[in-house]
Amino acid sequence: MILLFLVMAFAIGLAIPLQSAVNNALRISLHSGSLLAALVSFAVGTVALLAAAVLTGQPLAALGSLPRVPWWQWLGGFLGAFFVFGSTLLAPRIGMAAMVSLIVAGQVCSSLVFDRFGLLGLEIRGLSWVRIAGAALILAGVALVNFGDRWLAGWQKG
Repeated sequence: MILLFLVMAFAIGLAIPLQSAVNNALRISLHSGSLLAALVSFAVGTVALLAAAVLTGQPLAALGSLPRVPWWQWLGGFLGAFFVFGSTLLAPRIGMAAMVSLIVAGQVCSSLVFDRFGLLGLEIRGLSWVRIAGAALILAGVALVNFGDRWLAGWQKG
């Protein structure tokens, strides 16, 4: 089962650039800005999630608990909107590889903090030198993806 979860996580990673490219194309088709494209994307996603909830028998009556949900738990939707809007805005401006490498690096760095301290009720997981080295390699990869060609061109001139 763990292999299935690992493959699913990888597939989600593969989908992020696709989602950004599709949303950018939507932005162009709408002759609009990134905010409107993100809104349409979220509307479609909302309908898809509602259909999936109904098809899988999720108890929609649970939505009656929404007024009692702590304020900070509403931030998930805001953060999702920030991601969709941000990736739609950034993909055509800085390029897909630059954007995704920075997103992944940010995810890994913040994830290590969440794991180390068990933030927001997550299980505490150790912070070893191996995990820190992995994050450092990802950051090195970000530097290469974003600045490697310029560095190499400067080195070849010198």
